[in-house]
Amino acid sequence: MTAADRFSFNHATAKFWDQREAVEACAREGVGIGLWREPLQEMGVEATAKLVKDAGVEVTSLCRAGFFTNPTKEAIADNRKAIEEAAAVGAPTLVLVSGGIPEGKTIDQAREGVKEALEELAPYAVEQGITLAIEPLHPMFASDRCVVTTLGEALDLAAPFSPEAVGVVVDTYHIWWDPEVWKGIARAGRENRIASFQFADWITPLPAGVLTGRGQLGDGCIDFKRYLKEVDATGFTGPIEVELFNDALWARPGAEVFAETKAAFERVVA
Repeated sequence: MTAADRFSFNHATAKFWDQREAVEACAREGVGIGLWREPLQEMGVEATAKLVKDAGVEVTSLCRAGFFTNPTKEAIADNRKAIEEAAAVGAPTLVLVSGGIPEGKTIDQAREGVKEALEELAPYAVEQGITLAIEPLHPMFASDRCVVTTLGEALDLAAPFSPEAVGVVVDTYHIWWDPEVWKGIARAGRENRIASFQFADWITPLPAGVLTGRGQLGDGCIDFKRYLKEVDATGFTGPIEVELFNDALWARPGAEVFAETKAAFERVVA
């Protein structure tokens, strides 16, 4: 299998494209798909499960759960529901974004909340056959979205649990800046923790809406060949999802975005 054959289309790249059409496009091209909970819930879990099964499309992940830095009963219950949804649609991995700093708490207290939530959820994930994948986000999102900002920190959080229960996401957009990233990837490989591998580019200057400023592959400064080499060296041979949050892409027809993204992926891994 070549690197190009590992392409998986994360549905968020064409956020407003109908889920059925996205799955059918992936079926025609013989590629996987990363699903998101909102479209899944809109169609219905059973209907989505039937859709991907009938289409013969591999679900490479379900995004997303988490947001449990303040681990209330409601937050834990929603994460348990997300685990069940992932199992129902055949996704091996549930991506977790930890959440930001709750009002009245410090970042250290928020990070303790992540630990507590993982302790609560990991046994249930194992029971359902799902790996929880901790995704570190760029530090600019630490206050409001994700207090886990480096691959090393994500690995430390995963360490108390089996690799089957808790792994990490290697997302180029969020960790490309980290001078320790290559050591982190090697460590993730040794510990068998790579649960998801995602591509998106970093463009300069950043758009006004930073959250939706992920660049198309090849338009920015990230060395995708180096990431592919380093991750491959760990023995990870799983799918590579392209996940782009980009207003300009979202405004275009989904089929057009899909074709462009697949072609861009093939160029950067060639």
